[in-house]
Amino acid sequence: MPLISIVSPVYKAEKIIPTLVQRIITSLTQITDDFEVLLVDDCGPDNSWAEIVKASKYDSRVKGIKLSRNFGQHAAITAGLSEVEGDWIVVMDCDLQDQPEEIPFLYQEAINTKRDVVLARRVQRIDGFFKRLSSKAFYQTLGYLTNTEQNPEVANFGIYKSKVIDAVLAMKDYVRFFPTMVKWVGFEVGTLEVQHAERFEGDSSYNFASLFRLGIDTVLSFSDKPLRLMIRLGGVMSIASFCFAMYYICAHVLGIITVSGFSSIMVSIWFLGGVIITLMGMLGLYLGKAFDQVKDRPVYIISEISKQHETVRLG
Repeated sequence: MPLISIVSPVYKAEKIIPTLVQRIITSLTQITDDFEVLLVDDCGPDNSWAEIVKASKYDSRVKGIKLSRNFGQHAAITAGLSEVEGDWIVVMDCDLQDQPEEIPFLYQEAINTKRDVVLARRVQRIDGFFKRLSSKAFYQTLGYLTNTEQNPEVANFGIYKSKVIDAVLAMKDYVRFFPTMVKWVGFEVGTLEVQHAERFEGDSSYNFASLFRLGIDTVLSFSDKPLRLMIRLGGVMSIASFCFAMYYICAHVLGIITVSGFSSIMVSIWFLGGVIITLMGMLGLYLGKAFDQVKDRPVYIISEISKQHETVRLG
């Protein structure tokens, strides 16, 4: 059984993979020669899979996993985790902003502190202003709506004991968001400051729209707080409506108001209609996620697995 397994989801990283593999191997040999590197191709529009196959043929410790289509970063992480054999598992992005040279320090921190999880905390994010702003807003909103502590300086990069990964894989959620799932399963978690690097090549595939969709999916999967907030809003609206009703009744009795106002009626109708439609839409989203879950479709489908001596096409 390998001591350490590396899992990296790959998307549009054709030019990055050779450097990524070389730096991972160089860093891990400082700890042990007993390791494995799992690169999960999430079916990007380039030739990343060809580079992964080439790397797996060159070194027996590198293993390639190709998904049948693009399932998303966190589904790709899950696919890689399902194939690991190590006592410790490192999850890292493929763009080299997560630097492989930090892995020995993460491992040593986990051993010294006897933590089950050590997450990399980026001292200074090397991203554009919009990326940092949108990421901060995303994590703050996600933390509020899921009642969890979210830190924009911490992402997937970290080292995890195998029992933590087993617990995450035991979660049958159709929507996967790895950092929140790690927080949910518990265990002893520590952090270690690391240096964040510039992206080796290309741009991030995450934009505002994709972050927004990811946030909606994660909130609906991990929390019912939006529903409870809507119930609170409904209660506030009921109290406010009752107060306005009392005011208009008293004003009518006292002769202050002789003709009911058309504007106030229309504003009330439109506002309450908007609240009702919003609530119904939110209920529809939850029902849709429940529908996806009960269908019990696989989170990912593996198309091919590449090792040094063979490339196996599944199905």
